[in-house]
Formats: sequence, C-alpha cells, structure tokens
Amino acid sequence: MKFFNLLLLILFFISTQGQNKVDSLRLDSSFLEDQLYLGVTYNFLVNQPNDDVGQRNLSYGLQAGFIKDIPLSKDRNVALGLGLGYAINTYYSNLRATEIGSDIEYSIVSSKDYKRNKLESHLIEMPLEFRWRNATPSNYKFWRIYAGFKLGYVVSSRSKIVSDLGDDSFYNKDTEKLVYGLTFSLGYNTFNFHAYYGLNSLFKDNVLINGDPILMRPLRIGLIFYIL
Repeated sequence: MKFFNLLLLILFFISTQGQNKVDSLRLDSSFLEDQLYLGVTYNFLVNQPNDDVGQRNLSYGLQAGFIKDIPLSKDRNVALGLGLGYAINTYYSNLRATEIGSDIEYSIVSSKDYKRNKLESHLIEMPLEFRWRNATPSNYKFWRIYAGFKLGYVVSSRSKIVSDLGDDSFYNKDTEKLVYGLTFSLGYNTFNFHAYYGLNSLFKDNVLINGDPILMRPLRIGLIFYIL
C-alpha cells in the first residue's frame, strides 16, 4: 500500500500544478480540456472458469497518455476525445501458467504452495471518449462525465510465480494481442472515478483449463487524473 500512497501523492501534485498553470493561461474562448491523463486502478477478473479460481494480493493497473480534445459544441462543453497511451496491468490469482516446451498448461494452485502468482501485461492503448463537462474559459474546477471505448494492443505479457522453491517467469504467448472494452469516468476537479470493462477475454479462444476455456475478462476500477 505504500506504493499506492506514494503514487497518489505524485498524481495529486502533478494535477494540482497543471491546473494552477492553466488557471493563468486559459482565459480563451477556444480552450481545450483534459488532454493528459494519469490513472491507477484495482483490477478484477470476471467470468472466471470455475469457483476454484480466485484473486490473491493486490491486482493493480497504471495508465498514462495524451487525448486530443475535439469540441463539438459552441460553448465547448461537449466534445470527442481521441488519444494514445500506455498501460501496465497486473492480475494476481491462483491460476498458474506453466511453460512446458512450446506449450503452456494452466492449473489451480493452493495458497500454501506460492507467495505470489501473477499475469502482467504492457499495452499501447487508444481511447475514444464522448465528453461532457460544465467548463468555461475562466473555470477549471468543473464536473465531467466521459464515456467511451478503448482499444489496446498488448506489447508483452508475462506470467510469474514466486514460491519457497524459487521463481518461475516467462513471456506468455497465450494472451490476446488485441483487447477492447468500455470506459466511464465521472468526477469533479482533480479526482475522478474511472472504470473499464473488457469486452473480450484476456486469453485466446483455445486456452483451456481442465478442458474448459478460460474466458476471463478484466474489470478495472479506480481513479483518473486529467491535466490541461
């Protein structure tokens, strides 16, 4: 938790500094909003293959990027946002991936047999948002509601287990390369609630455990900070 407390402190400082700077520059009828974003989430796994699969430890996500704000209304409180960003997502669970030759096998491990077991993904993301806010050229503290769609390309995925017998880590080729889902952000001023729901599985269609497909999807809930 020390890591998250430090991260939130850094995000708050950056966001506050960015808004203060904007306050002195933004008396402009052609203003744009929220073009940089930073976020932290808690990651859930939904649609698990059976009741024996469960999450362990703190599964987290980090995201950052740039969004081009495209106003659609004269007063600029309705807009589209199209962006590009980078994200890291971890999922801690008792679903173990084991590399055997050129294949990967999946099993459920007892909590006494390991300390940490995770799947970590690095993604390039492209968010598309429909945006509403009650901002004006002289007011940078405002309500916002942003809803949209996010497309992601998985640059790399890594499975790792830590136990008393040592560590085992490898790049996992069974995860989907192209992932996509729905996004929603709601908030006022600095702090904003953020959620992402994946519309496709983390794993490819032919990935099985005990003969059943692994169709788990991510649900990520947390905070997002918009700057400038």
